[in-house]
Amino acid sequence: MSKMGAPSSDTDLNSVTLLRKSGPVTKTLKTSAELNAAQRKGIAIETNRKMEGGTNKQAHGPGRNAVRLDNETEELHHDRVSLSLGKVLQQARQAKEWSQKDLATKINEKPQIVAEYENGKALPNQEILGKMERILGIRLRGKEMGQPLPQKPAKK
Repeated sequence: MSKMGAPSSDTDLNSVTLLRKSGPVTKTLKTSAELNAAQRKGIAIETNRKMEGGTNKQAHGPGRNAVRLDNETEELHHDRVSLSLGKVLQQARQAKEWSQKDLATKINEKPQIVAEYENGKALPNQEILGKMERILGIRLRGKEMGQPLPQKPAKK
């Protein structure tokens, strides 16, 4: 043993270390018989009820974030192509006596894309507008909408 009541080292051969569990084991009582038996013994009982426990309700419903979105005053949406672009596009297509499907085939797009541009429901895509301009030979963007594209000089 060490002097003046200091604790002995871990390497002391005469010391014994006892390992014990701290406190009683908490047990979840699942039946009413177990609960009644514990009450008769005078054991302290704590009851907790889970929110919506034992029900078949889904947690996917609208929450606080949905309410915040509903209360939002700013309208967020993507700009669509103008109806004037749709009219110019339709007139140029009809002047060449093409159907929407014919134009779509020439620009490698679906006929639905051409219909959306003519109805003003499409999101503007500069690549598609460029293809349509080259095939139809007219401007579809900017202040000169509907004007013919300038002819490039032929390569020598």
